[in-house]
Amino acid sequence: MNVLLKYLRSNIRKILSLLIFISILLILFLGYAFIEGLFSLKTIVLSVFSLAIVQVFVLQYFLKNQLKNDIIRKNLALRASELKKAYLDAEKLADYKTVYLENMSYEVRTPLNTVMGMLKMLKQTSLDSDQKAQVEIAEYSSKHLLQLIDMVTNNAKVGAGNMVLNNAAIDLKLDLTKLFKVFEYQAWEKGLEFNFKFLSEDSNKFQVIGDSERIQQVLINLINNAIKFTNSGKISIIVDQTIGIDNYQIITFYVKDTGIGMKPEDVRRIFNDAEKKDFLTLDYRGGGIGLSISHQLVKLMGDELKLETKENEGSTFYFSLQLKKTLNVKIEKELFKPALKDKFNVLVAEDNRMNQKVIKFLLEREGADCTFVKNGLEALELYKILDFDMVFMDIYMPDMDGYEATKLIQRTQKYLDIKTPIIGVSASAFEEDISNAKLAGIDEFLSKPIEVEKLKDLLVKYSN
Repeated sequence: MNVLLKYLRSNIRKILSLLIFISILLILFLGYAFIEGLFSLKTIVLSVFSLAIVQVFVLQYFLKNQLKNDIIRKNLALRASELKKAYLDAEKLADYKTVYLENMSYEVRTPLNTVMGMLKMLKQTSLDSDQKAQVEIAEYSSKHLLQLIDMVTNNAKVGAGNMVLNNAAIDLKLDLTKLFKVFEYQAWEKGLEFNFKFLSEDSNKFQVIGDSERIQQVLINLINNAIKFTNSGKISIIVDQTIGIDNYQIITFYVKDTGIGMKPEDVRRIFNDAEKKDFLTLDYRGGGIGLSISHQLVKLMGDELKLETKENEGSTFYFSLQLKKTLNVKIEKELFKPALKDKFNVLVAEDNRMNQKVIKFLLEREGADCTFVKNGLEALELYKILDFDMVFMDIYMPDMDGYEATKLIQRTQKYLDIKTPIIGVSASAFEEDISNAKLAGIDEFLSKPIEVEKLKDLLVKYSN
């Protein structure tokens, strides 16, 4: 019955036109019947009267619906006007909040700069060892407060869409060391172990062209969350510079914690909302807006913010940037001997383009030929067609993860014949990851950032 009523409402004009047409035909027929004497006069009069009553009811129904539609249209127009006004008011409020934040930032910075200046002067006076340590802690706390102010104001600018990169020649290692020292005290206050390291053979390789402020903004958001939601254990920061391509360095940043972690559905929601720039509804453990901002900034700088996490075990956020070398970097000619002597074909399943560049460089430098796919399903299909001496399988990929792809590869007749070694790759070597890798039949496990020596050992081991 409801379906019939819905159909009648949606096709009211067609039905009305059809009824009018039928009514005209009936009137013509009754006139012809009266002339030819086919029916009695009483029958014809009753028929015309009945037809008139039907038309009156139909017309009444049509007019009622027309009036209802007119009211709905007026209400919709009024609602649209109200929404437009609310949108304009929201824009004004957002502008007001931005101005308010900028003014508040200025008001806080002024006395804070005075405090920091006085602390510097105090350090230059005659202090004993305990006093020096106390002044140093106060200085780092002041710097941390300044970083928080910068984070709030910068996040507001990014949220408003005012994202502009200010690339310049920077010493990334020097800048980030100062930043990490600030967080070191904050982590210690909470009883957490905090360590950071720069992986590179030459510190000059961190002298690049980039936006140090934006890089630090992303790291501040990530490290703040890591400390906030880690109650015991440690926070680890790794800045990895393992390769250089032409005039560029690829630098990867890892922020690892042993905190509360997240459920898989929460991870999907975070990055889906971040992609939609849903700054108002996004909420990740109380720090969702910061994560969304970081996601947008990393994307602006040319990569994607990635996350690997296990609930109640911890999280690892990481991203890679391709930054141009500065002119003062010395080009060193190194005698290098690749690990592989014979032809060695490698299939690499990795969904992140920047990570693909890193792995490609590391493998090709050791003498391997690489073929890349972006998910487990593509890895499975390509493995069936082409011959490979080794497979590097990223654990977390869209469409089909590394575990499932490994299991399906091992069911193929080709694998049963040649037992191709499969190496699992992940940014977070959780115990569950390693256990699941073994259950899936993965031969070895490499954690990101990839250790060059361990990679060499695996290539030599399985090439022989």
